[in-house]
Amino acid sequence: MIPAVDLLIDRLNGLLPRVAIVLGSGLGGLVDEVEDAIHIPYDELPGFPEGGVSGHAKQLVAGNFAGIPVIMLAGRVHYYEKGDASAMRLPLEVLAALGVTTLILTNAAGSLREDMPPGSVMQITDHINFSGFNPLIGEPSDARFVGMTQAYDADLMQAMRQAAIDEDIALSSGVYMWFSGPSFETPAEIRMARTLGADAVGMSTVPEVILARFLGLKVAAASVITNYGAGMTGAELSHDETKDMAPIGGQRLAAILKRMLTQF
Repeated sequence: MIPAVDLLIDRLNGLLPRVAIVLGSGLGGLVDEVEDAIHIPYDELPGFPEGGVSGHAKQLVAGNFAGIPVIMLAGRVHYYEKGDASAMRLPLEVLAALGVTTLILTNAAGSLREDMPPGSVMQITDHINFSGFNPLIGEPSDARFVGMTQAYDADLMQAMRQAAIDEDIALSSGVYMWFSGPSFETPAEIRMARTLGADAVGMSTVPEVILARFLGLKVAAASVITNYGAGMTGAELSHDETKDMAPIGGQRLAAILKRMLTQF
């Protein structure tokens, strides 16, 4: 048994969440809406990573949200922090061991489409692992050969779309391309990404999708659009812009998720 699992079983007091949400930039406030919330800092969970990105909390929050028991991971660790694509493996293994079957991933991303401005929300329907890194490198079993044809669950995607309709919130959809970061993309890289069929770019999520599918979890994901890609407006990109714009789209995505979960 993973030590963090034993600790969480004890701390959750019989709560049995089947849904977990990884909160990206702009969604940290969602933990305040969890009823009967149990807050556990990552540094109290053996093996949990200590991400160092400003604007990201570092805690697991469990309780009731939108009428169902959930676990929220407020903060993630990124590949670019220590050069480890599998950095989120143990937290996701812990979720699976606790009985979680559905993982909803969120992130902040740059738009490659004029019709998807900052403040928009994009449902991720597929991804391109442009970084070339994979969290399953070194996994000794044949389970490492994970099929990714249906990486994003069709039923969950439909539930998210219906929730957006019910909330009267525009929800775009598209392909997310993972760059390793931490530097932002160049204008040439953005032109390449658009040519290859990407609709948004970012520095997270894809390793977690791969790990989740490896662990047998169903996955849905969405991006809060915080900026246009490099070269599209002529302005330089910055992490401050991400932090400033994320709450705008974050409020919209939060409303979609709350409505979506009422369907579970």
